Amino acid sequence: MDAWFHKQNKLIQVLLLLIPFVNYITEILVRWSAFLKKGGILRLIICIIVTIPSGIIIGWLDAIWVLITNRLILE
Repeated sequence: MDAWFHKQNKLIQVLLLLIPFVNYITEILVRWSAFLKKGGILRLIICIIVTIPSGIIIGWLDAIWVLITNRLILE
C-alpha cells in the first residue's frame, strides 16, 4: 500500500489525507505497510500512534507535509 500511495501524484495524496475517515484508513494502511516491509522501532511507534484515534489529526498534518516535502512525516 505504501508503494501505491507514493506512486500517486501529489494532488491525489493530499486529497486522500484531507478527507476525515479516508485519511485515517490511508494513514493506517500506508504506515503499517511500510513497517511490515522495512521494520524499525520508529516506524512501529508511528504506526501505533496513527492507529489510535489521533490518526485523523496526524493525517491532516501529513497532508500539509506532503504538500511541502512530498513525503509523509517521519518516513
